[in-house]
Amino acid sequence: MRPLDVRVRRWRALGLAALAAIVLGESAPAAAQGVVKSKSGDWETRCETPPGAEREQCALIQSVAAEDRPNITLVVIVLRTADGKSRLLRVIAPLGVLLPSGLGLRIDNVEVGRAAFVRCLPNGCVAEVVMDDKLIDQMKSGKAATFIIYQTPEEGIGIPLALAGFKEGFDQLP
Repeated sequence: MRPLDVRVRRWRALGLAALAAIVLGESAPAAAQGVVKSKSGDWETRCETPPGAEREQCALIQSVAAEDRPNITLVVIVLRTADGKSRLLRVIAPLGVLLPSGLGLRIDNVEVGRAAFVRCLPNGCVAEVVMDDKLIDQMKSGKAATFIIYQTPEEGIGIPLALAGFKEGFDQLP
């Protein structure tokens, strides 16, 4: 087993414990993790029915650690809003990121843009963007994404994310 696999598994277990509160809303119990419905490449589809909701909500999720800094991790979440009208990309970055710089994204070494951080919680800071068709298509056809967090204005840390399985997982989201 590669060292990165061990780190990803360890952080997946830690990060998913608080994931439901971020994916489904802060009123969800922190211990809830949702149920793994399927796996597509490096992505998991997890579903849970929030309290008071009529149907379950599912999200496509991948947790990763920086290759050279195992203490720096991201949880990447893609979901449709409860009303089904929008698709969101949420990323939980570690505490200590430089908030004004936002979260950078490259897909196959092409600059896509930056997402603003919207709030910080005890387990990390959340960047969020409504996904347009162009971004979805880039992620579906891409091989690798790199999310960039900043600890200082001059120092960006690139965290690679495999896009294998994204298309299949995204197309199966309810």
